[in-house]
Amino acid sequence: MQQLIRKNHMDISWHEYTDEDGANVPVTQASLTEKASIIGRVGIMLLSCGTGAWRVRSSMNTLAEIMGITCTADIGLMSIEYTCFDGQDGFSQSLCLTNTGVNTSKLNRLEHFIQEFEVDGKDMSGEELHVLLDNIEKIHGLYSPIALGFAAALACGGFTFLLGGGPIETFCAFIGAGIGNFLRCKLSKHHFTLFLCIVSSVSLACLVYAGLLKIGEILFGISIQHKAGYICAMLFIIPGFPFVTSEIDLAKLDMRSGTERLMYALIVILVATMAAWLMALILHLQPVDFLKISLPVGAWILLRLITSFCGVFGFSIMFNSPVRLAATAAGIGAIANTLRLEMVDMTAIPPAGAAFVGALTAGILASLIKSKVGYPRISLTVPSIVIMVPGMYLYRGFYNLGIMSLGPAASWFASAILIIAALPLGLIFARILTDETFRYCT
Repeated sequence: MQQLIRKNHMDISWHEYTDEDGANVPVTQASLTEKASIIGRVGIMLLSCGTGAWRVRSSMNTLAEIMGITCTADIGLMSIEYTCFDGQDGFSQSLCLTNTGVNTSKLNRLEHFIQEFEVDGKDMSGEELHVLLDNIEKIHGLYSPIALGFAAALACGGFTFLLGGGPIETFCAFIGAGIGNFLRCKLSKHHFTLFLCIVSSVSLACLVYAGLLKIGEILFGISIQHKAGYICAMLFIIPGFPFVTSEIDLAKLDMRSGTERLMYALIVILVATMAAWLMALILHLQPVDFLKISLPVGAWILLRLITSFCGVFGFSIMFNSPVRLAATAAGIGAIANTLRLEMVDMTAIPPAGAAFVGALTAGILASLIKSKVGYPRISLTVPSIVIMVPGMYLYRGFYNLGIMSLGPAASWFASAILIIAALPLGLIFARILTDETFRYCT
């Protein structure tokens, strides 16, 4: 008989917070408890989409101001503690998520809910608002595990070429990443724990890559040096959203959220790289350099634009973005990432400096077009720079650490840290230049 697994976090019955006699009373005239329930629920739903503390608090403040109360909130990665008061009474609540992730489609709907609240929402009752939020909360994944597997394949295939891989490495990484992310999505759908999802998907991706390469070696005499691309097959696991939002929160002195997000990202990186390292030992793989490819400058630029577009599009789909949003982010990422790579190749600027310029470019482009496409800025900027995150550097650092080659390990880690720090800084300064509300300490 299968054992019933009880939830560790109890569900909240949001409709119980509404006033019994207030079915037709606008929420602006409702009790403090009812108003606070709307604010808290919107805040925790925004947090579940993967957005940072500054955006969550700003949205909660907007709703509170319209309803005529004051709200203060302490926000982390998985929880919110907030207090609402109206000058006479106060209401405090602690809310917690069961898991964290990224859902840009739900984030977009919530942004529209907040923007339209002053016009339409304030005249609705608390019950009507909770019904509307029920519908938004039902927005889970837009795509099946098969589609998300293909998105990861597209992202990692693009990643492979951009890192220097050829057709063989790109093909093997494409298949390995697709199957690996398919497994991760299936396990996540059944609510398996984070560590199991990471280890299983990364291990399978590496195993598929090594298996395809071995078949190619036996049947077609393919050189074993093509094993360099096995790292790329696992790059779908990169926690780009928490990495970037952690530094944005730290820039706004949201220390709790910033440090929690950074720690979550580091945990994912640690577990993924350790799993890949152990698989490398089992399968006798080593992170060697890619075989050199000779192409004219024009061909490099064109192929980098195409593969950057494909890579960003794949990552954006993995973040549950609608196709139009994913294509817009991919266009921004193609321009910004190609600029970054060409700066590294054709100038003396170090990779971290080029990463800053690339992220700054992505942030400015997103700010210029966000009002035209109607999507939140973060839904455009983060996917467009995830492809710049140095996942291969992080893995090589951990691999060399595992074999006690401490000098190369420190060199790889140092390079990765500089680039990882430069990427959010580029977005932050783009936001400072283009968004007056973000420019000041408020």
